Amino acid sequence: MYYQYGHPYHGYMPVQKTVDQGIGYYPQCTQAALQLIREAVQGEREDELFYQYLISVAPTQEEKEIIASIRDDERKHNRMFRKIYKDLTGQEVFATNEESFERPASYLEGIKKALFGELKAVEKYRKIRQCLPPGMYHDMLFEIITDELKHASKYNYLFALNK
Repeated sequence: MYYQYGHPYHGYMPVQKTVDQGIGYYPQCTQAALQLIREAVQGEREDELFYQYLISVAPTQEEKEIIASIRDDERKHNRMFRKIYKDLTGQEVFATNEESFERPASYLEGIKKALFGELKAVEKYRKIRQCLPPGMYHDMLFEIITDELKHASKYNYLFALNK
């Protein structure tokens, strides 16, 4: 059972979709999800570079380790998104070779940017999950989304620690 926006009580209403109807059943939704996955691969790579910078300027070893754990999760997410894309299209998806990001004015500004970036990613990843076939891909997106929420909590901690 998939859910489509429009239910009067909770915003989503059930839409029947059986597994045998496959991913092409909602082609526009599928294409949107694939585009969002391409963006996610690029975004996860940029996040990794940004977090590597935050690690280099973090004031304590504890903070470096927290950010490193988040960076490692972002690497895992990148692999997961690539697998989903390859499974659904038969093609590889690559991030651009652009190795740049905007340096924040301060460590605290970087933490704030990272926090809101994680929350924005959750919204994007929910859209992807909604358009994927049920089963393994939903589970993978659930793992990614819960990791992003965990990251936001960790960045909240770091922000409070440094405020």
